[in-house]
Amino acid sequence: MSEQTNSPKLNVSSEIKSPTYDLSKFRLNRILNNNSKCKSITLLGTFPDLSETDNAIVVFEKNAYRESDVATEVAVEQNAESPAKPSYFSRDLTVRTDFVNNIYASFQCVPHKDLCAVKSTVIYPATDKHVEKYSVCQKYLINETPDLYETITLPYISSSQFSLDWVYNILEHKQETERIVFEDNNPETGFILLPDLKWDGRNVDNLYLLGIVRQRDIKSLRDLNASHLPLLRNLRQSAKQAINKRYGLNSSQLRMYFHYQPSFYHLHVHINPIRNDAPGIWCEKSHMLDMVINNLELLPDYYQRASLPFVLYEGNKLLDLYDARLGVRKVDTKEQLDNDGAADDTVECFTDEEPEEARKCKRIRLSTPEPSEADLVATPCA
Repeated sequence: MSEQTNSPKLNVSSEIKSPTYDLSKFRLNRILNNNSKCKSITLLGTFPDLSETDNAIVVFEKNAYRESDVATEVAVEQNAESPAKPSYFSRDLTVRTDFVNNIYASFQCVPHKDLCAVKSTVIYPATDKHVEKYSVCQKYLINETPDLYETITLPYISSSQFSLDWVYNILEHKQETERIVFEDNNPETGFILLPDLKWDGRNVDNLYLLGIVRQRDIKSLRDLNASHLPLLRNLRQSAKQAINKRYGLNSSQLRMYFHYQPSFYHLHVHINPIRNDAPGIWCEKSHMLDMVINNLELLPDYYQRASLPFVLYEGNKLLDLYDARLGVRKVDTKEQLDNDGAADDTVECFTDEEPEEARKCKRIRLSTPEPSEADLVATPCA
């Protein structure tokens, strides 16, 4: 029998520690990412009072709405001594009209100050890998065969991955013990469940948990085989039970999946509600835990035999290695794709140095038949 414990309820205030930096003294160097869909912005800069050279990454993210924040009903017997709970529809709401047109209207609203908080994540000092991870750049899809994993990916991740000290600090109860939601201490099938940095620990609608396994020799999906099925089954069952007990979410409401490639090479599962469009859930990145278990039940060494797709970003040194081997940055013409031939060196490629307008023109030329001379004269960007 594995030894299982339910940790005390997550107490956000007990986590607060004094950082080495003063966030108000952050100095911006450049914007790495401005995501209008997720309402977040990622900044690269420094804390000059500490170091002029150490990079710092600061992420500002709008908090998700809570249903209680839009309450409009007033309690009949409200205690006069207790302050009213902030609401978007309180007297503190400032409204500016943009336009009114028949039944449609648009406004700019500034609610109570307690509802205007912005979640901030800081990485300091940030490495080049962190900068790469949080930057917007060209992406390339790699179809990794077992041979490519052994000859390119594995040597690369073995020599240049992030430090895992922070993971071991959690497993050894040296750090973040207040954040632990559930843990199973069995050395073979056990794991620790705790909130991901992307979640504020409050709004269950945006729940995002990580299940970090205790075994230290499983880097990713590629290392899994049938001997790990007891671990994966326990991870699935125990995590679902713990989440249902703590947060009241039914197991059928949860998405449980692995990333490949993962952001750090110690096996961990991502868990969030299906209704939450969490980052990294697209098909070329995520592998459902249920499907992983099913694959290993069908074929014990499935992940040593399978070809696995994953995405690499411009600036990643692993991309350079794959480009040298496969030429992944080259743009294939229609004829080359039809003939399954390699891309010719004369094909136009996109570069980050070119302005966006020039890249748009190349996209047009690559996707349409060769234009006539008259067409070229008539095309503004030709």
